[in-house]
Amino acid sequence: MRIAYTFEGKDSTFETDKRTVVIGRAKPGLAIDLDLTPDKTVSRPHAAFSVEGSRYWIEDLDSTRGTLLNGEEIKGMGRRRIQPGDSVQIGDTTLAIEAPASEPERAPLPEGQGSGDITQTLDAGRSLFAGKEQPSEDMGRRLALLYDLPLQLSLEARLDTVLQTIVERLVAAVPRATRGALLVKDPASGQLLLKAHVPAGEPAVSLSLAQQAMEQRQGFAWRRGTDPDVTMTLGGQQITSAMYAPLLGKDEAFGVLCAVNYDTLDAFTTDDLRLMLALAQYAAMAVVQRGMQEELRANASLMTRLMTNFSPKVRERLLASARTGRMRLGGQKSEVTILIADIRDFTRLSAGMDSQDVVDMLNDYFSPLVDVVFRFDGTVDKFIGDAMLVIFGSPEADAQQHEKAVRAALAMQAAIKTVSEARAARHQVPCDMGIGLHCGEVLHGFIGSNERMEFTVIGEAVNRATRYCEGAGPGEIIMSAQVHQWVWRAVQSEPVTINVKHEGPLPALRLKAMKG
Repeated sequence: MRIAYTFEGKDSTFETDKRTVVIGRAKPGLAIDLDLTPDKTVSRPHAAFSVEGSRYWIEDLDSTRGTLLNGEEIKGMGRRRIQPGDSVQIGDTTLAIEAPASEPERAPLPEGQGSGDITQTLDAGRSLFAGKEQPSEDMGRRLALLYDLPLQLSLEARLDTVLQTIVERLVAAVPRATRGALLVKDPASGQLLLKAHVPAGEPAVSLSLAQQAMEQRQGFAWRRGTDPDVTMTLGGQQITSAMYAPLLGKDEAFGVLCAVNYDTLDAFTTDDLRLMLALAQYAAMAVVQRGMQEELRANASLMTRLMTNFSPKVRERLLASARTGRMRLGGQKSEVTILIADIRDFTRLSAGMDSQDVVDMLNDYFSPLVDVVFRFDGTVDKFIGDAMLVIFGSPEADAQQHEKAVRAALAMQAAIKTVSEARAARHQVPCDMGIGLHCGEVLHGFIGSNERMEFTVIGEAVNRATRYCEGAGPGEIIMSAQVHQWVWRAVQSEPVTINVKHEGPLPALRLKAMKG
């Protein structure tokens, strides 16, 4: 690259093999290729020249006083294409690129892109109007067309309609745009999917230019090259110019917005490109927001399924803990009250029944029993065939857990009686249940992994509760002395002895009713 420059009437020349030349004033620790000292109006760094094949570019590096290209301010506009001999004003120094003795061979373009030039670019991740720049009157009028767009987008539920609206606004706000299209990358395959385009019919999109916009994270204007044998066409019409702008998320570009023109090579202005980037940002926000909503719905559905074992009151407290990040894997030791309900003589009853009839029978009984459990703030730990395991005092401590457990047991037997009477009236097989109650220290909490988390309770007290359930006859509630010591003033009960396999006689109490 050869650069001629003039300061205070003195001509100089700078020549280098570098593809990028940073221009400014020298400073310790700062890499400057072309030092314009003693011009104190030049920033450090100020601007950069670069060359790609036979094309030259200049970009202002957020200088204090800006950079003029042929008298036009380019600060904040990203890279701008320049030709050898164009005038560049940096501070009080005038510069120009000098053409080499022989033009380097033009690099072949990617298949499908066609011969063309990138005439201007804008960084898609930067402010559209940097520094002291202000929108032109024409840009202001066109921006007015977009002021109500966020409200319209927020009222529209369908993403495809939102994206179609954005493309329609693009074509309406940029008179030179004859066609527009929007593509979004499929997360699984990486393929660009056509989400919206206007007008109806075949869309006008160069996939290679779309990929370039996404890879470089830049919006740019493109124009057809001079080779008449290599062109971009649609339906027999030659595309003369186009604009592309990426849809940017937090970590990647995941889509592209484009517009084309059939009439003139220099159809699109910098204001058109700025407008294009603004609309691309709207589209990106719509896609990201919709993805977040879908993820939230999926997470909410998963959390709802996880919470079905808990009463509504406990469920709300657990959800609040999950929202604040306080719900964690792991168990804790504390005393709980355990209730086990089991259908008596289930094997004999179900022997001659169809499998679907057995399932219907279990649902008939367990559905109202779950309602009773939740009414008394219990937690359904699990269903084990024809039995259910219920915990009181977990996952959150409850000082009234023992009394709530006995009240729940009595209400469950009443519910079982009501269901049995209804089934008998329909000539269906009725059932009776035995219920056992015990309390003691257990390990309880959420066990598993972040991908699969389940609530469970582990300990000898669970096994002991099973023994009291086994000792309960049809319609009976048998509780341990450990439970009775907490509720003796509130219940009517009588002492009994139950026979436990492998353990012999076990003293217990038969719960009859609540006092009063």
